[in-house]
Amino acid sequence: MADTNKNNFEIELKRLERQVDELIGLLRQLREENHALRQRQDALSGERSSLMQKNEQVRTRVEAMIGRLKMLEHGT
Repeated sequence: MADTNKNNFEIELKRLERQVDELIGLLRQLREENHALRQRQDALSGERSSLMQKNEQVRTRVEAMIGRLKMLEHGT
């Protein structure tokens, strides 16, 4: 009976060890994915900032052109 309990205990212990190993693997994978996602988010934030700056520059230039066109229209 003691051998059976010991055997069951060892089987259960090995099962728990496998589960812990699987969880550790999953944790590593999630950390890597999280790191990659944070890098992607940083890159996209930088790209968004750059695009907003370019958009503002274009808007300013278009407004200046419109102003010049209005001046030409009123000048003739």
